[in-house]
Amino acid sequence: MNFTSNKPKVYFKTFGCRTNVFDTQVMMSNLKDFEITQDEKDADVVVINSCTVTNGADSTARGYINSLKKLPKDPRVIFTGCGVWTKGESLFKEEKVDSLFGHSEKENINELLKQDERFFQAGDLEHIDETIVEEFVGKSRAFIKIQEGCDFRCSYCIIPYVRGDARSYREDKILEQVTTLAANGFGEFILTGTNVGSYGKKQHTSLAKLLKKMSQIKGVRRIRMGSIEPIQIDDEFKEIINEPFMAKHLHIALQHTSKEMLKIMNRRNKVLSDLELFEFLRDNGYALGTDFIVGHPGETDELWKEAMENLHRFPLTHVHAFTYSKRDGTPSATMKPEVRGDIAKLRYNELTKIIEQKNLDFRQENKQRLEVLIEQEKNGKYIGLDQFFNQIEVESPVDIVGDWIFIDDYEAKADKNVAKFKWYREKFR
Repeated sequence: MNFTSNKPKVYFKTFGCRTNVFDTQVMMSNLKDFEITQDEKDADVVVINSCTVTNGADSTARGYINSLKKLPKDPRVIFTGCGVWTKGESLFKEEKVDSLFGHSEKENINELLKQDERFFQAGDLEHIDETIVEEFVGKSRAFIKIQEGCDFRCSYCIIPYVRGDARSYREDKILEQVTTLAANGFGEFILTGTNVGSYGKKQHTSLAKLLKKMSQIKGVRRIRMGSIEPIQIDDEFKEIINEPFMAKHLHIALQHTSKEMLKIMNRRNKVLSDLELFEFLRDNGYALGTDFIVGHPGETDELWKEAMENLHRFPLTHVHAFTYSKRDGTPSATMKPEVRGDIAKLRYNELTKIIEQKNLDFRQENKQRLEVLIEQEKNGKYIGLDQFFNQIEVESPVDIVGDWIFIDDYEAKADKNVAKFKWYREKFR
């Protein structure tokens, strides 16, 4: 990655998920004739890596595109990401952007940006990247993309139509990627993809086998995973959950806790088996997060009451909750009855309040030593995440950004843990 000052400057704006974060790093790694800038005001080119999970995501990207007109250098605007397949054609025809390219073309970004003429290269939905990312700009943790696409067809989701069917990266490429980043100082790795738990199913391997091989690479200290489906946690996976390289947190996508709502959403998981799985993982010391869609069409008062009664039974500690937002082109977009926005907001607040209390209870009851990777300094305090994916704010007399530290004594506040770091006693114990 070159930073020579006389090259045209490129600024990357990334919207959406961790997969997009990794895709942006792939593009950065393939820029040879351009300089990367962290300040959009200095940019000659702005590359927008878009999200299209909802109509609102499209609107956010369009708003950002319009805001670029105010920049002093009037940069070229290049549009990529999932939005290419939903709004790309209209943005191109309206000349809102200069050029577009799809996921499969991102490794060709250097040659594409050198073109003077406008271009629209959507590419295909079958591509797998070959790039080995050597660094993550501004990150203490490394994201590892292990697969692309999804074979599920949830009624609310457009992603399989913009990223294609599930396909896995080659194991040797993944391990080479991890080895390179570990040698460059990264100790924590987050596995990401469109549907992480589907890794290996067409290659006669599995996520559990990959995790074991990753753990044997020198420098790998902790492995986290992106969202996985309940049905993807099989017996083989359960056999490794207590291995020391596993972060003690899993994010398992429930999406709802009403049996009828799961049917409406065309989900594959079942409430009772989900509960059994969560209790098993809780008993093995795990903090557990989930995704939850509030206000999806068909969510009656009765179904919501059922869902909340069930939710109280789940040993959850984290939630990525969001109110349903219509995505044109999906079955859910035409479903009735719709849930009023004010009702959805009340339900969202009820849900998040329940999980916030569960998280606080978990942190107050935890007696284990916290193993923390400090990621940043903010307002004189050091911020990191422990093995349970809980944030901790640490006072320290020395700079500890990028360090792994152990914390035995901390206070559990409403939204985070806080501690004072005793340098010699806790770093070297």
